[in-house]
Amino acid sequence: MDWLILLTPVSAVLALLFALLMAWRVLKSPQGNEKMIAISAKVRQGANAYLKRQYSIVSIFFAVMFALLCALAFGSGGRIITHFVPFAFITGGFFSGLSGFVGMKIATAANARTAQGASQSLNGGLRVAFSAGSVMGFTVVGLGLLDLSVWYFLLKYAFHLDAGAVTSAMLTFGMGASSMALFARVGGGIFTKAADVGADLVGKVETGIPEDDPRNPAVIADNVGDNVGDVAGMGADLYESYVGSIISACALGVVALQSEAAVTIPMAMAGIGVIASIFGSLLIRTKEKAGPKALLGALRRGTNISALFIAVAAFPLVYFMLGKENIGIYGAVLSGLIAGVAIGFFTEYFTADSYRPTKQLAAATHTGSATVIIGGLSLGMLSTVAPAVIIAVSVLVSYFLSGGAANPSIGLYGIAISAVGMLSTLGITLATDAYGPVADNAGGIAEMAGLPKQVRERTDALDSLGNTTAATGKGFAIGSAALTALALIVAYVDRVKALDPDFALNLELVNPSVLIGLLIGAMLPFLFAALTMKAVGRAAESVVLEVRRQFREIVGIMEGKAEADYAACVDICAKSSLRQMLIPSVIALLAPILSGLMLGPNGVVGLLAGALVSGFLLAVMMANSGGAWDNAKKYVEAGHFGGKGSDNHKAAVVGDTVGDPFKDTSGPSINILIKLLSMVSIVFAGVVLAFHLI
Repeated sequence: MDWLILLTPVSAVLALLFALLMAWRVLKSPQGNEKMIAISAKVRQGANAYLKRQYSIVSIFFAVMFALLCALAFGSGGRIITHFVPFAFITGGFFSGLSGFVGMKIATAANARTAQGASQSLNGGLRVAFSAGSVMGFTVVGLGLLDLSVWYFLLKYAFHLDAGAVTSAMLTFGMGASSMALFARVGGGIFTKAADVGADLVGKVETGIPEDDPRNPAVIADNVGDNVGDVAGMGADLYESYVGSIISACALGVVALQSEAAVTIPMAMAGIGVIASIFGSLLIRTKEKAGPKALLGALRRGTNISALFIAVAAFPLVYFMLGKENIGIYGAVLSGLIAGVAIGFFTEYFTADSYRPTKQLAAATHTGSATVIIGGLSLGMLSTVAPAVIIAVSVLVSYFLSGGAANPSIGLYGIAISAVGMLSTLGITLATDAYGPVADNAGGIAEMAGLPKQVRERTDALDSLGNTTAATGKGFAIGSAALTALALIVAYVDRVKALDPDFALNLELVNPSVLIGLLIGAMLPFLFAALTMKAVGRAAESVVLEVRRQFREIVGIMEGKAEADYAACVDICAKSSLRQMLIPSVIALLAPILSGLMLGPNGVVGLLAGALVSGFLLAVMMANSGGAWDNAKKYVEAGHFGGKGSDNHKAAVVGDTVGDPFKDTSGPSINILIKLLSMVSIVFAGVVLAFHLI
């Protein structure tokens, strides 16, 4: 049944065509009045300018890395790394960046249109925003599967490589995708949260003006940040998660089963997932006057039916490709799907304002910002329990159902397949996540354009709903990152064995190299989070000072008689984010190489394991704390505990400003970090084996 592999390129084309259809639906929607169009144009101009500057800097990095990889590949005659690695690195980075760019372009085109749709009804706003989110979701999966398909058919049929060599080469373009994703997430995250924090602290807390008030000089920068961080950065991030899970499963499958069928299954399952996601997206319909609960129910219906579609389709795929003796691998698929749903539920429980934890956090505003921050930190820490247990159970179930007791390699393949199952419906999952920033932008445009209060209330309802779906999406991303990173550690061990069968791997904890690697690896996510948090703080300080200066020096700004200098804040955020994204990104690339040269492959395995464990828990904690602080603020703004302008509201805003870099800068970036460490380790395994000291 080799023809099943054709599902991958066919589904890639289907996904891209569906994204094109959704883009057409967005672009044919009315943009609103002239003021709305003008504000949207300013946001689009700022986002385009930032991405142009970011990509120009990142292109230099990719050029240097390409030259280095070419020197290693061709200088060693392909012994240290293969000749395909430099080119795979470039294509992975290119498609990752392109995914984010396309998402940003449609998001900036949809913001005013969503506000105009919301002026008609809540459902009208959702239709435009979700269509824009669908463009992002299906562009990511379409480009991901296209990249996979081109490399698979090129290596197999043009270069006549066997399955093992094909998957080994394909693993390497994950490093390019992860590198691009890290730059996009860190740089965009610093930009968006610096602008958001600066705008909130001076606008809401110090001067008491509404959110997105046109008198605030940072509002355009805040709206630009939503697009470059929460859209472009997120698109690049989930692109690398998606392709990383697929290629790691392919690589482990070849080792475990010595069969091309093991490669076909994850790729075909991803293709089926595209069809399931399109089907689920078409089912997301509500009545014109539907409320927030009905809208959330519609989104859940679409995602749940897509997951059910995969659950049914995966059975014959596994049965006919691997036979009934390996049908337990189907159990691993179900394990991944169930784990994703369970993590999503607990993420929603700890972050949505309809549940007790966030309501209690909002109630903490009675006693000031300190108790809000304490409550949010404790909530985030407590929220790590359920995902940790769920992932542990999923790993155990996937391993033993796949046959790990008899053959550990097949059990590890089952774990990798569970990650593919979790991300197989990424098209619709990402669509429900990506529409949130579009709704947030629409609310800003409604406020700045002076639209009726009812419009802002509707966009706020969509934004709050988006926070819930975004938190759920982050749960999926974090859970899949943990499973994929675990599979990549195994792929690294297999790579070392393939390169040097005589090397004595000693992965016992009493081995000093492993123990030191564990400590260094466990430290890296904290170092990374510290650097990115500090970067947001520094950039936000500059924004705060600039907003204060304009309020003080521009005559008539507070009376609305003079226009704020929006470009100054955009420029500050752009310069700060581009300058400060470099150090965290370079550390992520150098850490596994330097550790490997000092400690050898045993130390690298320890480093990867340490980073996986601490990074997974820290990412969950930061994402959920940030989401809860954000929704606690919105709960107060909805009229509870004094509502907008009260002391409770100011305390909630302070909590939200702490949570912003938690959930949108540091937390999501850690997902990329733990996979990039593994990807870099795999690519440079030959270098470490050749030159390590211990």
